[in-house]
Amino acid sequence: MSNATLPVPTNLPDLADLTPLQIVEALDAHIIGQHKAKRSVAVALRNHVRRRKLPVEAQAEVTPKNILMIGPTGVGKTEIARRLAKLARAPFLKVEATKFTEVGYVGRDVDSIVRDLAQAAYALVEAEKKEEVAVDAKHAAERTLLEALLPGGTEEGLERMRSLLHAGQLEDREVEIEVPEEAPTMPLGMPGMEEMSRNLQDMFARFAPKKSQRRSMPVRDARRILEDQEAMNLLDEEEVRREAVDRAENRGIVFLDEIDKITGEDGVGGADVSGEGVQRDLLPIVEGTQVQTRIGNVRTDHVLFIAAGAFASSKPSDLIPEMQGRFPIRVELDELTATDLQRILTQPRYALTRQYADLLAVDGTDLVWEESAIVAIAEVAERVNREVEDIGARRLHTILERVVEDLAFGTELGRVVIDAAYVKRKVEDISSDEDLSRYVL
Repeated sequence: MSNATLPVPTNLPDLADLTPLQIVEALDAHIIGQHKAKRSVAVALRNHVRRRKLPVEAQAEVTPKNILMIGPTGVGKTEIARRLAKLARAPFLKVEATKFTEVGYVGRDVDSIVRDLAQAAYALVEAEKKEEVAVDAKHAAERTLLEALLPGGTEEGLERMRSLLHAGQLEDREVEIEVPEEAPTMPLGMPGMEEMSRNLQDMFARFAPKKSQRRSMPVRDARRILEDQEAMNLLDEEEVRREAVDRAENRGIVFLDEIDKITGEDGVGGADVSGEGVQRDLLPIVEGTQVQTRIGNVRTDHVLFIAAGAFASSKPSDLIPEMQGRFPIRVELDELTATDLQRILTQPRYALTRQYADLLAVDGTDLVWEESAIVAIAEVAERVNREVEDIGARRLHTILERVVEDLAFGTELGRVVIDAAYVKRKVEDISSDEDLSRYVL
């Protein structure tokens, strides 16, 4: 299994303690507006907890109420699902439905959705378990590091070396440690054989003799590798697999983006193949089926599916009836107004304006945003979205890059105040020219 994982949030309340109102409040810290969508996903997440508290025989009968989000790009559909998964410490997978319409793919192997979800669950649980044994792993790694720094040393000598290590005086010293060799990759090269290649590679990695090689590296790098090795040694892999399967089955969230592109209206390769055909391939996964994965059999009966699409040239009723029936909760997201864009720039915990200020502060530039600048940026974004193409809040990234371009190029600029006049100098000429806006903004 891959050791690459996302950071595990440690300051979140337990999912069982979160009420729908608290879930919405947590989402409000990062996402502006879209209250109806937040309420819907909050109820869906809470129902996951409610179901687990029912008698065992009743649990099997309660299926998740999947959600269909309808709205233009850039209004928060993906971000709501992603933040929801992080809040729930749930395995999360985003997949674009159009992936299954690609030439040479045409709906084949939709089971890869479940396999990727299982892998995400394993990585999540593995990271949590590593966090639990982090202290023991750190002590064991330090002992190994000391013995590598002072081979055959006495306890007294090792203690002196430990004092130097804790004082940070050995960070750049070269040390030789044992590093496991990575298993060779076995690409099969044929379409549809990627999963078989991964399974074979995983099997050989589990049963082949473990090989290692001695490598020389700075202490700071060796410590990180040794701590990871020791943490892996302390884990019970079978327990991690069992918990990962349970997490995928009962907390898993799959975000099916661009679901409107497979309605058969404008698919590639013919509507029957890329549209309705793909929907029928996806249907068993959404309805509930069992898929063999690298961590065991995973059932999708209680996985929460959140589908999303703009439905600009089609409508939800263009989906096949069976697929429509599997997404009983429909929620329409609102287009973003200039006022919404102003709030997005300032209110979230990690708002874009704060991000730029923090980034430039690293190089000695104190960036100050006046309210007039925020208003001007939001108005330009709203106008370009209206006149060129509506990409929602993503337009703010493009405009802000344009505004701070010269400042980001410099360092040690001291205090810099950005007001409405500064914003207009940077983007007004471009935003007023529709042809130029299409290419620059």
